[in-house]
Amino acid sequence: MENQLLKPTLYTPAGALLGGRCTCGHVFFPMQTHGCEVCGRYGADLQPMTLSGRGKLLSATIVHLHADKARATPFTIGKIALAEGPVVRTLLLDRDREIAPGTPMAARLVPIGETGLDLRFAPEG
Repeated sequence: MENQLLKPTLYTPAGALLGGRCTCGHVFFPMQTHGCEVCGRYGADLQPMTLSGRGKLLSATIVHLHADKARATPFTIGKIALAEGPVVRTLLLDRDREIAPGTPMAARLVPIGETGLDLRFAPEG
C-alpha cells in the first residue's frame, strides 16, 4: 500500500504547505476562510496559496519528557519563519540535535508508521 499524507489539508505530496493570501496582501497558514487576522476580510477575499516550505529557524527546544508517556522522546519543536511570511511551530526532523537560530530550514515528508507521511522541517542542504 502506498504511503498516505497524514494531514492532506495542510501540505502537498511535494512538501509544500497549503496556506492562503488575503486581498490586503497578508499571507497565512493554514488556509482558512473565516477572516483575515489583519484586515478582517473573509470569504472570496481569502484565496488558497501554496507556500514553499522554506524558511529560517527562529527558535527550537528539545523535549526530553512529555506528559503522554507513550510519546517517544527526545523530539525537537521549532518555530520557523516561512519565506512567504507566516510563522509556524512544528516538529523538526533532527530529534535530539540543537540547531542554531537563523539556520535555513526546509520541509520534508517523512514516513510515520507503516503507511503514513507527515511533514517535518530540517536544515536545508
